[in-house]
Amino acid sequence: MANSKFEYVRNFETQSTLLPSTYIVVRLDGRGFHRISTHYNFAKPNDIRALNLSNAAALNVCRELKDVLVAYGESDEYSFILRRETTLFNRRAEKLISTFVSLYTAHYIALWPKFMTDTPLDFKCIPTFDGRAVCYPTLAIVKDYLSWRFVDTHINNLYNTVFWTLVLKGGMTTTEAEKKLSGTFSADKNEILWKDFGINYNDEPEIFKKGSLIFKGKIRHCDVVKGIDEFFEGCT
Repeated sequence: MANSKFEYVRNFETQSTLLPSTYIVVRLDGRGFHRISTHYNFAKPNDIRALNLSNAAALNVCRELKDVLVAYGESDEYSFILRRETTLFNRRAEKLISTFVSLYTAHYIALWPKFMTDTPLDFKCIPTFDGRAVCYPTLAIVKDYLSWRFVDTHINNLYNTVFWTLVLKGGMTTTEAEKKLSGTFSADKNEILWKDFGINYNDEPEIFKKGSLIFKGKIRHCDVVKGIDEFFEGCT
């Protein structure tokens, strides 16, 4: 009721407005996704169905929220980079985060039957996501942010590829595989794959090694670090 005696409770509401003239990155992460991947028996180290589902959900978000310049995803996370001049929801952090989380989750759930055709959704174990919004003042820092997530994708995927190869093909326990990889570098991991299993890491699918980048309405699997200037051409 307008102008009622109870309206004073609105005085307790607070709003966090993000800095103007900065790029906003909204990053979503799967909440308890180890439990989700175990419950639905996701393939190790990568489940192409789940990755394609994630990309489709993110692409729909980008189509609805036009202020997204670029989006980058890997595993159970997705980063959405908003243009510097965006006034979406008056740059209120809570509104931005809740909108991206709810839109992405809604599309993820709605699209589940299309991609997880042989794995019905169990409503006792629903995939959910959380989010954060961070401001970056310059394009150079935004590029470094993307490079950070891209390098993280490579590092994690190489480790997981070797780890699960040792377990699934090498007969090791997870503890034994973790111990064998302790202190190893990228060259060591590549050597284990090649010498012990005849696997060339370079031949692994690009989506696994490089993640997925949504740019101008298309999903790409490319070297983000090398192509980063193209993605932000015309931005300042």
